[in-house]
Amino acid sequence: MGTRRKSRELALQMLFQADMGKQPVDEVRSTFWKGHGDVEREVQGFADDIFRVANDRAPEIDKLIEAHAANWRLDRMAAVDRNVLLAAVAELLGFPKTPRAVIINEAIEIARKFSAPESANFINGVLDSVGKEIEANGAGSRA
Repeated sequence: MGTRRKSRELALQMLFQADMGKQPVDEVRSTFWKGHGDVEREVQGFADDIFRVANDRAPEIDKLIEAHAANWRLDRMAAVDRNVLLAAVAELLGFPKTPRAVIINEAIEIARKFSAPESANFINGVLDSVGKEIEANGAGSRA
């Protein structure tokens, strides 16, 4: 598994922990890394970056997801799917130099690993639509 994929999976797990445990961001960061032993600095750094952007821009990300997830509210989505979308949209916004297709493909593969089989199509559709809007509006920036 590549460094970036591992980072994305760890960011998803951190977001899931914060979401399900209703824990403050700093507490999640602290407890999460204590439980993961030796993780390469580069892997941890990118995971932390995604987690930070996802939390710093959460209201904006939530609006984008809900606008592009036809007939789905965030609170009605499966927790894993919601957090895969959160992480991927955070990366689309915070790391605009990473190609949209790469971010979407990684999110789909992570969804296949951690979620239900039908989630991949849902996540693909939402992220493709969100990604096009972000690119059209120039909303991506290094956060």
